[in-house]
Amino acid sequence: MKVSELIKKLDLKVTAGGNEVNREVKGCYIGDLMSLAMTGVGENDIWITIQTNMNVVAVAALAEAACVIMADGLMPDANAATKADNEGVVLLSSQKSAYELAKSLGEIGV
Repeated sequence: MKVSELIKKLDLKVTAGGNEVNREVKGCYIGDLMSLAMTGVGENDIWITIQTNMNVVAVAALAEAACVIMADGLMPDANAATKADNEGVVLLSSQKSAYELAKSLGEIGV
């Protein structure tokens, strides 16, 4: 499944990096501790977090994540959004909690 399909199926809002939505999604990582995310987020994974700062973009870029979904209606700060656009990292926002997102991803086969 591509990130663009994920956006439609889960009613996600693109907050940055919208030009990179054709990446394939392989899996998912959920977590907010950057040091764990650095080893847990894999290439083409979705990363679900409540973090909204530039460090999220740096870790997602390093891991070559397919996208980052910020749960609970959170949005990236301005610096993170700018960095994501520059780095080609897709940032998405959802009103759902991380748990609800995980359930929804399972239902659509991720």
